[in-house]
Amino acid sequence: MTQAQMELDKTTLPVKTMKAAILVELNKPLIVAEIELPSRLSFGQVLVKVHYSGICGAQFNEIEGAKGPDKFLPHLLGHEGSATVLAVGEGVTRVNPYDHVVMHWRQSDGIQSQPPSYSWNGQKVNAGWVTTFNDHAIISENRLTVIPDDFDMKIAPLFGCAVTTAMGVINNDAQVKVGQSVVIFGIGGVGLNIVQSAAMVSANPIIAIDLFDKKLDTAKHFGATHCFNTKNAQDYLAQIRQIIGEKGADVVIDTTGSARVIEAAYELTHADGKTILVGVPRKGDNISIYSLPLHFKKVLKGSHGGSVQPNLEIPRYLALMKRGKMTLAGIITHEFKLAEINEALHAIRRGETGRVIIAMD
Repeated sequence: MTQAQMELDKTTLPVKTMKAAILVELNKPLIVAEIELPSRLSFGQVLVKVHYSGICGAQFNEIEGAKGPDKFLPHLLGHEGSATVLAVGEGVTRVNPYDHVVMHWRQSDGIQSQPPSYSWNGQKVNAGWVTTFNDHAIISENRLTVIPDDFDMKIAPLFGCAVTTAMGVINNDAQVKVGQSVVIFGIGGVGLNIVQSAAMVSANPIIAIDLFDKKLDTAKHFGATHCFNTKNAQDYLAQIRQIIGEKGADVVIDTTGSARVIEAAYELTHADGKTILVGVPRKGDNISIYSLPLHFKKVLKGSHGGSVQPNLEIPRYLALMKRGKMTLAGIITHEFKLAEINEALHAIRRGETGRVIIAMD
């Protein structure tokens, strides 16, 4: 066999089709269908068998067109998952066949490849550097981090976004100090981990705010010192000020993306404090704030995945879990099959879930 033939064999894909949830039209159900993979891997690409995928708020933003018209339709979705490497393309050195990996949207070490193109009924289906609402995927090398073979693949997707974003918000964006007060609006998968992260750095008090008592009960388990259900406590902002002081909290974090909640979070922040935005408002849903404090010490900042470096931080968090320093128990509340993806999305919209996992196997 010639060198050229050996290279061709290395990058030829062992699977030809995969099942995927396709976003064909904004604000419409996803279509689950069999789609065709390209015949070969390009430079820096990795073929994986996806085991589990999480569902994040970013996918709702895409489905609902929160950022405006989508010029890439039809395309695939999902940015946190667990997988096994099946094949690697030319130039890939960070992962090898049979490695267990976390799939994440934040760029890490390795090559940033060209995004793959798939085919469905003769039509091109677009994809980014990572997609996880599919039972196989072609992923850019720099969106994969190797994890131990014995780590639970069902939990592993949380390290693709929910855990790393939350830890990064506390450590990198807010840089919370011991004893600082932290208020979190929205206690979903990211919010719960923000609560836990704040507790791990000894923030005090840690105040969790949500619309559902079940989520707030879980927040207490993760370290929240006070919880408020905004449906049941209309004067909750005044009550919070009684806890943190009239001047406001050191750090206030919004995960909801609601413009009105963002305004409340900003007003609740101390003049020397930080308001960190994790959730993304819909395009045109503007906020109105008194900006003078920003000219002094007050900070209003949008988080980009907690500014994390997955290759460095994921191993640290895995080590913390192994030593019992952090937990993910109770964060995953529901599991669906890929064929049930639209049911999963509806359950999340109803607010009845924590983190939802899609099982591909």
